[in-house]
Amino acid sequence: MLLLIIAIVTGNCYSQELNENTFDFWLGNWDVSWTNANGQEVIGENTIIRILGDKVIQENFKDPTTNYTGMSVSIFNPKTNVWKQTWVDSGGGHYNFTGDIIDGNPVFKTEMSQNSQQQMVFKNITENGFDWIWESTKDGGKSWKTLWQIKYKKR
Repeated sequence: MLLLIIAIVTGNCYSQELNENTFDFWLGNWDVSWTNANGQEVIGENTIIRILGDKVIQENFKDPTTNYTGMSVSIFNPKTNVWKQTWVDSGGGHYNFTGDIIDGNPVFKTEMSQNSQQQMVFKNITENGFDWIWESTKDGGKSWKTLWQIKYKKR
């Protein structure tokens, strides 16, 4: 287990299967930043904690410029070795995701529906930050388009 945590913190590729610690790098209080549609940098915050006997990861996202907020809960099922996440937000959005490791990066992705799918990819993971990339495909996963990229920095 210690080797997996070290791999996550240092950004090394994953060589192990998903487990209950796969997304531990995400825990903490984060300043998040991105460029909006007008080309302006936006600063928000995201707090990720473990709840319910440390079995559930809860995310609380805030964009103070638009009063947009979102929340997710993620849980690992040790019987099936599968991570599941549910996201809801103040814009009425709702998504269900399944966790995975793709090209050495932890990912939460939606189910493929009519060759369309969305995914969150966590990249460049270090102890003090990482990049979060929201992507979409409409060709069954042959090519992905970046819709939103957020830089996480430990608060």
